[in-house]
Amino acid sequence: MKLISKLRILLAFGIFLLFQGCSVKYSFTGTNINYDLVKTFTVENFFNDSGGGPANMEQLFTESLKEYYQRNTQLELVRTNGDLQFAGAINRYSLTPQSAVSSNNPNLPDRAGQMRLTIAVEVEYINLTNEEENLRRTFSFFQDYDPRTTTLLDVESQLVEEIFQNIIQDIFTATVANW
Repeated sequence: MKLISKLRILLAFGIFLLFQGCSVKYSFTGTNINYDLVKTFTVENFFNDSGGGPANMEQLFTESLKEYYQRNTQLELVRTNGDLQFAGAINRYSLTPQSAVSSNNPNLPDRAGQMRLTIAVEVEYINLTNEEENLRRTFSFFQDYDPRTTTLLDVESQLVEEIFQNIIQDIFTATVANW
């Protein structure tokens, strides 16, 4: 029994040494970043050109984007002239009814059963090490809520945060992920 345990440890150590000597780079976040060439990134302050949303929405988006890339890459955030550069604006913040609910009262109008908050962000991405990867694209996402049980003010910050998480994941996938 002890011999089998020792063989397992020896085999695990051998596999570890084998992979240490390999020059293959793999990232569990699935990025295609060549860290020998790309070391830094810059995120300009995004602007709110939508005419709506919370007062700090552009700051929340900018900081969330920075944090996501810091958590999921080995890149260093720099103020200017990063190897990868992000800029843009929030260009849509809209509320639209999704389904009508009858009031069952002829004196009252029908109401929305679900409201949809949609946010769109236009992003300009510049890769100084590979200009073929540059892109300018609008990313959008939405979340629904029930106006019969809650108000927008009660859920707005949560909805905005969830929408931003999805948009940032889409930006990450479009810019540096291997998907």
